[in-house]
This record gives sequence, structure tokens and C-alpha cells, in this order.
Amino acid sequence: MNTIMVVDDDPHIRKLIRLYLENSNYTVLEAGNGKEALDYIGHTRVDLLIVDLMMPHIDGFELTEDVRGYLDIPILMVTAKGESKDKVKGYQAGTDDYLVKPFDPVELVLRVQSLLKRYNISSTSVIQINDASINLAELKVSAGEKTIELKKKECELLFMLAGSPGRIFTRAELIESIWGIDYEGDERTVDVHIKRLRQRLEGFPTLIITTIRGLGYRLENL
Repeated sequence: MNTIMVVDDDPHIRKLIRLYLENSNYTVLEAGNGKEALDYIGHTRVDLLIVDLMMPHIDGFELTEDVRGYLDIPILMVTAKGESKDKVKGYQAGTDDYLVKPFDPVELVLRVQSLLKRYNISSTSVIQINDASINLAELKVSAGEKTIELKKKECELLFMLAGSPGRIFTRAELIESIWGIDYEGDERTVDVHIKRLRQRLEGFPTLIITTIRGLGYRLENL
């Protein structure tokens, strides 16, 4: 399930957006200003940002620029300022889409879905790869009549690798996506988790994680 953060200093707008997004099976986080949003993002995974333009402390332009400095996630700017110069400034700051208040909440949900699809962010917690099914919500892997349970980080690692079979993921990418950008431990923790994951997957011959020396890991697309 994707996590959407709504950043707006108007609690009524946040409540409206939250209602429609949760009815569409998204997890929703709220922040009342840009500073609060940055604090959240520092320790919580967020798949998409919905950002108001006019906010205290850090406005939507500055927040978008800050996030773009270290995260590649879709950003939808929602604002009462619909002038062309404001839209241009928003796109220059790094927003992906622009919605002017008052807006149709159904249109907002459709734009969120489109942005997630454009960024190739899965909206499901289940991935089918080769003959196996990986369920991130239940932390389980199944193939035929065989099912095993994984630890949370192990399942998140496998889910991320399986989302792009054949692609090489560096240790840094895996650390940032799963442990967070503020993780201060050794990157070798990825190696430890991969080793344990391989041991747990010994009964699944089509789930093969290959080490790419000097680069990272990939899940083979058999």
C-alpha cells in the first residue's frame, strides 16, 4: 500500500484529501507545514507528496526543492494560486503536477494514480515473479503449496528486488529505500540480510538473488 503525505496548513483540506485517498486504499500522513514534512520524511518512507504552496516556515516551492535534493518521488502541488508564473515556478522547483484550488477530489486521486504509475511505483503489496508470490503486507513468500514467513527487512529487500527483476540495485540504494536516508550503520548490513534471505529461499529455486561484485544485487528474471 502506497504512503501519501499531504502537506497543507489547512486541516480541513488535509481531512478532505485524506478521506478520498484512504477510500482509494492509500495510507495517508499529514503535515501542517514544510518543516514538519521534512522531519517526517527523514524517518518515514513516503511514496508521493501532495504539497500546498502557501505555508508558514517553509513554503511549497522551498519544500519541493529540498525534497528534490535527495528523493526521487512524485510531487503534486495543490494551491489557490493558479497564475501561469506560479505554475512555472512550481515546475522549476521540481513538482510533477499542479492542481488549483478549489479542486475535484476525484480528479486529485486520479492524478495521484497517474503519478505513481509514471514513476513505476507499485500500488499493490503483492508481486508475482516467476512462479512465486511475494506478499509485503503479510511478510510471506509462496510458490505452489509452499509458503514461508520472512522478517520485515528481508521481505522489503525481496519485494524491492522483485519489483525490477534483472536490475542491479546498489547497497546504497537498498539502504536508502529500506533503512532510510538517516541510517548510520554499515552498508554491509545489506549483505547480512541478503545472506539470511537466500537461506530462507532455498526451497524456492526460481527466486535467485545474484551478487554483482563491486555493485550490488539483482533478482534473476528466469
